[in-house]
Amino acid sequence: MKHIKSLMLATAFATAGLTIAGTAQAQDQYIALPSYRVGPYAAGGSGFYGGIIDYFNLVNQAGGVNGVKISWEECETEYNPSRGVECYERLKTRQGGATLVETLSTGVAYGILDRVAQDKIPMTMIGYGRSDAANGKVFPYVYPLISSYWSQAAAMIKYLGDKEGGMDKLKGKKIVHLYHDSAFGKEPMPVLDALSKQYGFELIKIPVAPPGSEQQSQWLQIRQARPDHVILWGWGVMNSVAIKTAQRNGFPREKMLGVWWAGSEEDTIPSGDAAKGYSAMTFNTPGNYPVLDDIRKKLYASGKGNLADQSRIGSVYHMRGVTAAILWVEAIRTAQEKFGKGKPITGEQMRWGLENLNVDDARQKAVGALGMFPTVKTSCDDHEGSGAVKVQQWDGKKWTAITPKWIVGDKALVRKLVEESSGKYADEKKITPACMK
Repeated sequence: MKHIKSLMLATAFATAGLTIAGTAQAQDQYIALPSYRVGPYAAGGSGFYGGIIDYFNLVNQAGGVNGVKISWEECETEYNPSRGVECYERLKTRQGGATLVETLSTGVAYGILDRVAQDKIPMTMIGYGRSDAANGKVFPYVYPLISSYWSQAAAMIKYLGDKEGGMDKLKGKKIVHLYHDSAFGKEPMPVLDALSKQYGFELIKIPVAPPGSEQQSQWLQIRQARPDHVILWGWGVMNSVAIKTAQRNGFPREKMLGVWWAGSEEDTIPSGDAAKGYSAMTFNTPGNYPVLDDIRKKLYASGKGNLADQSRIGSVYHMRGVTAAILWVEAIRTAQEKFGKGKPITGEQMRWGLENLNVDDARQKAVGALGMFPTVKTSCDDHEGSGAVKVQQWDGKKWTAITPKWIVGDKALVRKLVEESSGKYADEKKITPACMK
């Protein structure tokens, strides 16, 4: 595949400043995208935001959402938290005010967490960020949609338990958590710690300093520990380095399970033969879907696609971006049903739309994405809306789902941790938990 070679071309669509989408009209629905298309995490950012913009263009080409076109602006963050906060501040008041923001960065999301509620601009954290934000009574403007890191961690242990022949078989096993030494890498630890105590496996935590291009000492520790499984909670270049270093140290890739940000073509293709047999979590089912065919035919065939390299269409990161945009458009549609069709909604109304999402099988089929991601139904109590995941494996050329059904981990444990953590946050910030109307 050529999309790795042409990544630099793909990133050329954005600069360090603002990237404005077309000519915004007064009646557009404006969304802020503090994005990143350069730096060590460019592959993830360019694919994800490329997928978002492709779906926006597809919707706009068909007339928008009940006639309302979507507009957006990007601002290059380079995945840097301080730059991300600056970008948010620059973007939020443009075009009459942002009605949604998505940073694709746990660090940036933490940086603007308190600001979005004050600004009344909902923030989605699709598959990342602060897991306890699933409690909408405490975080009314924050949405860790589809599945949080805590839900993913619980599902990982459920999958590993099933692989061993039952959860009771985890007792006495050794599981390494090899993690990006950042807020992102530390996020799943409450769940992993709790499950370690519950099932009696030894959890060995090994941090990797970002960006993760040097891991010899960490894999020496792993070789000495001789674990039964390694959870790779990596991002960017850290992932391919881990996969290749595992091979050099004789550690079977079949015993490695990556976080979904360590499960893209950009992680496996550079790893070559070392990646064959490696598995990772996903909240998308690999494959092709009618919506992706529409993007190819209606956008890229006429030179209107966002990515320079068409081989990236339908890749893991691109599909996640399309998924994010589908959920947002459905939130806009849902809000318009309540507040009035054919006119842009406010940030407060977008918040309501996100909190009342119901993207079921029928709705997925209608937009050409049946089975591409789990069904999502949100509420005030549940800003996540699913918690379901799959496991995919790299066969040397492509990703294939090896769990035919969606997996859900220990939801009761995750909810308990969500309540405890969000409760502490509410106490610290003097928030009275309540549902908004």
